[in-house]
Amino acid sequence: MAGPQEGKSSEARKHKGISNGAGASQGQWGRAWEVDYFSLAAVIFLLLFAPLIVYYFIMSCDQHDCSLTEPVIDLFGGNTHLSDIWDKTPSLSWNAANICILWVTFQVILYTLIPDFCHKFLPGYVGGIQEGAITPAGIVNKYEINGLQAWIITHTLWFANSYYFHWFTPTIIIDNWIPLLWCANILGYVVSTFAMIKAHVFPTNAKDCKFTGNYFYDYMMGIEFNPRIGKWFDFKLFFNGRPGIVAWTLINLSFAAKQQELYGQVTNSMILVNVLQGIYVLDFFWNEAWYLKTIDICHDHFGWYLGWGDCVWLPYLYTLQGLYLVYHPVQLSTANAVGILLLGLVGYYIFRMTNHQKDLFRRTDGNCKIWALGISDPCQAVAFSL
Repeated sequence: MAGPQEGKSSEARKHKGISNGAGASQGQWGRAWEVDYFSLAAVIFLLLFAPLIVYYFIMSCDQHDCSLTEPVIDLFGGNTHLSDIWDKTPSLSWNAANICILWVTFQVILYTLIPDFCHKFLPGYVGGIQEGAITPAGIVNKYEINGLQAWIITHTLWFANSYYFHWFTPTIIIDNWIPLLWCANILGYVVSTFAMIKAHVFPTNAKDCKFTGNYFYDYMMGIEFNPRIGKWFDFKLFFNGRPGIVAWTLINLSFAAKQQELYGQVTNSMILVNVLQGIYVLDFFWNEAWYLKTIDICHDHFGWYLGWGDCVWLPYLYTLQGLYLVYHPVQLSTANAVGILLLGLVGYYIFRMTNHQKDLFRRTDGNCKIWALGISDPCQAVAFSL
């Protein structure tokens, strides 16, 4: 086993000298060629404990009213055992499996079969076929940018179902939250394992593969730069942008529907979570073409870090605020609600402006001015290129 792996590693190193470039259009190798002991230990730690961390947060809400300390206190106090916690945890169900399969299939259809039409009538929006950065091997991939369209179609159908068709309850996501967690984990591991096998057996572009000879590190950080099936299904863009991020706002809506079901109202704090996180998600899809030139696409390889992370870590940990409010509804005073809204909008403005500055730096290869100042300091250049 070691011999062929070392051969691939040596072959890959032949491409190490390919110029990464500093400009907007050049991708960079996004991981190490050789693995030190600290990196290997960190990788193994994450592979072992990241799934447990997600489970612990979700279990704490399900069994302990979102208290993160109570499970530990009960466990060490002898009031409960690990087997008791596991026995109370909902198991994988066919209902959840069907939801997951239908969801991913629907998003694949929206991603691959429906060309973008939003760019034809939305001023300022960049969609349709766009070019990504030049990969380290010199490849320029093309992408169908239709994430905003997928988000609009998905949420239009969601609201149509909630208020007219009634095919399923709006609380369907939270009602199957833990069974869906098992489905998301299975999906994340299947995708990551497939990407690992694909890189060894039939890579999209062998010169954009990077082998270290360490299976743990290669599995975690990925081997292929842009694994694809066919011409248009790009693993990295699909799993980074869908199904997790499209689901993000649906998950929050399901939490809000659960509040309405349990308490007869949706609190203003839950509305704030939906609005502020919804702005972030819409910003992502509005700027999806810009996203092609960011670190996720231009730098990272596709492995467990992205495959599992996008399927599990993102939808389950990024939505904890809404889940907490289901168990602990908070009705803020008008002054507090307005203050939080303004703070969130200011934070979004800072986020958007800094990303705009980074994009300007990449597009001009550093030949630009930020706040009327040129970028001459190497530290500044590195900061703006990230």
